[in-house]
Amino acid sequence: MNGQAGVQAGDRITGREIPVRPEPMKTVAALLNDPNPIHFDTRATAALGLGEAPVNQGPLNMGYLQSMLAQWAGGRNRLREFRVRFAGNVLGGQTVQPGGVVREVRQEGGVTVADCEIWLDVVGGDRVLDGTALVRVDGPATNSSREES
Repeated sequence: MNGQAGVQAGDRITGREIPVRPEPMKTVAALLNDPNPIHFDTRATAALGLGEAPVNQGPLNMGYLQSMLAQWAGGRNRLREFRVRFAGNVLGGQTVQPGGVVREVRQEGGVTVADCEIWLDVVGGDRVLDGTALVRVDGPATNSSREES
């Protein structure tokens, strides 16, 4: 799409599959000041019945959706609203795929925006995030890296 005219209700938004590596989770937990051992101690996840893989951090899962939307819309600074519900966990070693669909396109404050339904699925598994986003879809992109989804 890349921030150009022509977005319509019903358009699909598809992000690339993302392998979730368990190795960086302990570092990310430290960077986020998140001491919860489920992000780096497999004994903690096993004790909770979550298996023997660390649990990916929620902000990273949200970032996969935000990156997909930025790529689809043609650049940064296009996300106007973003709301998600956490429906499950992403475990180290799994692969996720973000997706979405445009529900409505309208004018708001002099710009064209798309109301989108968004989600993050574990490939071959469950939906782990779902929500909505309001994305600006008109005007020039605000960065130079523009790729088609």
